[in-house]
Amino acid sequence: MKKAALLSGLAMAAVLLLGSTASERWGFFGHRRINRMAVFTLPPEMIGFFKKNIEFITEHAVDPDKRRYATRHEAVRHYIDIDHWGEYPFPEVPRDWTQALMKFTEVGILTATGDTLRLQRDTVKEQVFINLGYRDVQLAAPYATAYQDFFKQYILPQYYEENWVVDCDAIGALFGLEPESLDCSSAYAVDHFSEYGIVPYHLLQMQYRLTEAFRKRDPGRILRLSAEMGHYIGDAHVPLHTTENYNGQLTNQVGIHAFWESRLPELFADRDYDFFVGRAEYIDDPQNFFWDAVLASHQLLDSVLTIERELSEIYPEDKQYCYEERLGRTIRTQCREFAAAYHQRMSGMVEARMRASVHTIGSSWYTAWVDAGQPPLPAFSEYEPTVAEKEELEELERQAQGGEAKGRGHDNE
Repeated sequence: MKKAALLSGLAMAAVLLLGSTASERWGFFGHRRINRMAVFTLPPEMIGFFKKNIEFITEHAVDPDKRRYATRHEAVRHYIDIDHWGEYPFPEVPRDWTQALMKFTEVGILTATGDTLRLQRDTVKEQVFINLGYRDVQLAAPYATAYQDFFKQYILPQYYEENWVVDCDAIGALFGLEPESLDCSSAYAVDHFSEYGIVPYHLLQMQYRLTEAFRKRDPGRILRLSAEMGHYIGDAHVPLHTTENYNGQLTNQVGIHAFWESRLPELFADRDYDFFVGRAEYIDDPQNFFWDAVLASHQLLDSVLTIERELSEIYPEDKQYCYEERLGRTIRTQCREFAAAYHQRMSGMVEARMRASVHTIGSSWYTAWVDAGQPPLPAFSEYEPTVAEKEELEELERQAQGGEAKGRGHDNE
């Protein structure tokens, strides 16, 4: 952090802003720092409540990572492998969640003889049909509304279920067939989209939840959702959260994810970065706003990978990796000189993405508060979690300490 920016009239805020870095857990530094700084973007009507609870906002910035150990549905909320779906600006990926999931979900039936028949979608002619072997049965009603209504009613509610099942007669009715007239012993749906990440869609869902928490004036939920919203926004600003090559594993650059996301901020953030980004702003169109953040991150990906590769060819391996003591353990990590060279070659990219994260988080919180009707917040009281909330947080911590991450974990990023 630039000393001039920090010390000029802000001496009293310095302790709140910086906190203690010596005890930060490896890899969590950036999320905590970004959340902490986002508090200072808020208007007077909000900042009293958030400053009083800044330690909660800071500490619980990492709860979504802990939840990876509790549910298989968590990991995909942190990234989107957008390059799996084509090339920038990725027109094949609908920005609407239901449309995206519907487009890439396979729906099919198993016949009495064990054959599998899949619903086929022709997006050019806007029709859905099943080939019954002797003829195609086409959707009886207009494609755009009938299939979406079917999807919303029978498939979307099962999103968090292990297996998606569909009623045979519901499929038959979609095609104008009488009950039990379709040769169908069972029907199914399979999600081929979520495994590649859903972060921009989850951000919009979180925005709705946070707005509702403000509307209900629920301080505990406001704090929990604000802290977690900050985490997901931070992830959306990391270029390596937007690609199948998320850890350089496809280009022989394994370990680049933690290098960019953790090592560089821990070495340079306090010394060099200016996190004072101005006032939070109202977000007119959250869906497009969050998508723009993801796409901006992705456009930096080539530089992230190319610069590291070029430096790796210049520096011998014993100058790239060194051993340091961290939290009572000896760890192998990028040498400070090598990290400094990478940091310098990227010309402030990491700082810029962290600054953008800070401003976006503050703007998200502010927008939710405005959309909820600008309810008054308890400015002078620190929130005390309920017994149930404490138990939930303790259970989350136990799962994170003793379990195994489900889905794509940090070690694989």
